[in-house]
Amino acid sequence: MKKSFIAASIALAAALAPLAVQAQNVAVVNGKPVPKARVDTIVSQVQKQAASRNQQVPPDLEKMVRDKVVTDEILSQEAERRGLGASPEFKAQMELARQAILIGMLAQDIDKKASVSDAEVQKEYDKFKAQASGTEYKARHILVEKEDEAKAIVAQLKAGAKFEDLAKKSSKDPGSAQNGGDLDFASPASYVPEFSQAMVALKKGEYTDTPVKTQFGYHIIKLEDTRAAQFPPLADVKPQIQQRLAQQKAAAFRDELRAKAKTDYKFTN
Repeated sequence: MKKSFIAASIALAAALAPLAVQAQNVAVVNGKPVPKARVDTIVSQVQKQAASRNQQVPPDLEKMVRDKVVTDEILSQEAERRGLGASPEFKAQMELARQAILIGMLAQDIDKKASVSDAEVQKEYDKFKAQASGTEYKARHILVEKEDEAKAIVAQLKAGAKFEDLAKKSSKDPGSAQNGGDLDFASPASYVPEFSQAMVALKKGEYTDTPVKTQFGYHIIKLEDTRAAQFPPLADVKPQIQQRLAQQKAAAFRDELRAKAKTDYKFTN
């Protein structure tokens, strides 16, 4: 009785073994198993990317990935059959791919172990806020290529023409022309020195009756308003600050490894 039970168990295990192996594979192509782990990896990557972009994944995603994985195996086997896997080009690209994957995994490992604290975010925020203090200027401008054109526009303004109308008609600045030359509120540091110096010298409602030359051409600038510099609340910019600090830490880690490495290479930056 016992021998019969043991024999039956062995027979059942032998019968189920191929099924267990088959469950680990998507298919067998020309005698070579295609592991399901390939499908799982790609599906996981697609799902993560979709989640980060707030997108939906296709309902038949796994089927699509299975088709791709099996097709890729068929194509790669053909490439191997032709000897392409032994070519210098393939080996060089494989080495680059190996390094890229390892560096990506290293970056993920660094992110896990070198998190950015709230105190660090607050300190960086306070620094940015201090730098942003001062006055912001709301200006309009009309940009043309030649000084004679700019002088003609000034003459039209003095004759009573509306600044906004002339900006729409004549300005070469694609970013502001259709808005009547409106540049919105900005710090003087946002502009080239010649422009900002002329702008801050104006009083509200005034425009430059002498064209201002910059690297872009000739400007007629009108100052509409000023205000104390605005800065967004911490909650609105916290993700950007965290990302910036994480990038700084990654760069510092890279530079530290460079400094420790024994190499005769001289880095340019």
